[in-house]
Amino acid sequence: MTSTTMRAARMHGVGQPLTIDEVERPRVRPTDVLVEVRACGIVPNLGNVLHHLQEWFPHLYLPQLPAIFGLDATGVVVEKGEQVHGIEPGDRVYVNPARHCGGCRKCRLGETTACRAYAFNGYFGFSPYSQQLFEDYPYGGLAEYMTAPQYSLVVLPDNVSHETAARWGYLGTGYRALRRAEVGPSSTVLINGISGTLGLGVALFALALGARKILGTARDRDLLNRVKAIAPDRIEVHSLDDAVSVGEWARSLTDGVGVDVVIDALGPGAPHETFLASVDALGRGGHHVNIGAIAGDVPVHLHKIMDIDARLSGSAWFSTAEGQEMADLAESGTVDLSVFEHEVFKLSDVNTALAVLKNRSGGFSNYVICP
Repeated sequence: MTSTTMRAARMHGVGQPLTIDEVERPRVRPTDVLVEVRACGIVPNLGNVLHHLQEWFPHLYLPQLPAIFGLDATGVVVEKGEQVHGIEPGDRVYVNPARHCGGCRKCRLGETTACRAYAFNGYFGFSPYSQQLFEDYPYGGLAEYMTAPQYSLVVLPDNVSHETAARWGYLGTGYRALRRAEVGPSSTVLINGISGTLGLGVALFALALGARKILGTARDRDLLNRVKAIAPDRIEVHSLDDAVSVGEWARSLTDGVGVDVVIDALGPGAPHETFLASVDALGRGGHHVNIGAIAGDVPVHLHKIMDIDARLSGSAWFSTAEGQEMADLAESGTVDLSVFEHEVFKLSDVNTALAVLKNRSGGFSNYVICP
């Protein structure tokens, strides 16, 4: 007889450790599937969400507590609703946590990221309206099972492991930024924080999209050398501890014109000086895309941005369609994701895993929970 309960890691209070609770196993609705979770990615920002969200990002919203967290879940479909088509039990999937209501004006226009209730399942929401989606989908990836709407599913090829797919959210954030900046064979791309969790994925997909030259900044020289070794002829790296500024360095490698695209993967605690230095590296008509969520008020010389016809923009997450494109690139071998070193923890060890993230080996380490 199938059990009616399951184990899940839940947050009962801000700043408190997650607890492993026995909760009711979810039931599928007509347009949902039930996924047996095989792996769920965890990253340093999860700790920020659990401990500092209301302090650092007061414009974001936590689900009502207790709540099951877990952003990047992958697994196997074990049951589907009667209105689900094209997905079958046994399919290996990544569950995109982006949730939208489907009924507001933005959703009707197909602009689901602009939905007023937009939320990340198992993470946080972007407005008070997000709570309605948390109530529809209360199961994050740090559980044995979760429900998911059909629109959220990326079907995984056999050559992408569940552990690798548990990195999809951070890879997808970088991929969408590259697509928004229209990166292709004619592009030179500068990646701030290239050796980190976000930045390394940006580099891998910039290579896959054909960028002719990729420049990357970080501090750790050993990690920078590891990144350059991925594609020595196309990747150049620069330590932020060097005396030469990022702008000077970038221009020295681009015949003085600057880069076409900057993807900024610096996190909330990063100094603003590095962000501003990368803006200075832009050439005429360049595009700077922020995906790292650098925090605070950054003083940007907007007159100069206008004069060089440049763009500054933010990019939040990615669509399921973009997630499927990534899976197809992996299936064809166009993108190589073999650089990741998986560190696997049991669900019961989730708090230990969160604690040791500080000792990770840059973006090469991939921390996952396998229930």
